[in-house]
Amino acid sequence: MSDGLRGVVVCHARLAEALTEAAEQITGVRGALVPVSNAGCDRGTLEERVSEAVNGGPAVVFVDLASGSCFFAVLNRLREVAGVEVVTGVNLAMLVEFLFHRSLPAREVAARAAAAGGKAIGAR
Repeated sequence: MSDGLRGVVVCHARLAEALTEAAEQITGVRGALVPVSNAGCDRGTLEERVSEAVNGGPAVVFVDLASGSCFFAVLNRLREVAGVEVVTGVNLAMLVEFLFHRSLPAREVAARAAAAGGKAIGAR
């Protein structure tokens, strides 16, 4: 793990790995994002995977869906962990913003990432 805030990407199937790989390729920053998948596990195992990835914080946890199993596992396991912020609807723009600003406090970089992710969405 490189210096700075930890990012954890929690998604269904292999999406977390793909987003992490793409963000690392774009930014050149390696080891700051930890992908976590719900593939092949129950909720308890997913919660354990999330907890291990966060490693006590501080961290920003990016989740794919605001109402899916990944989101509920994150909330259940991390709601009492200080220094952990959760951002839903993860996209590539969020992760790039996070990687370039992870020296900021978790709350601030989470807000920046959410704003960048929202700006990246649009119909043309």
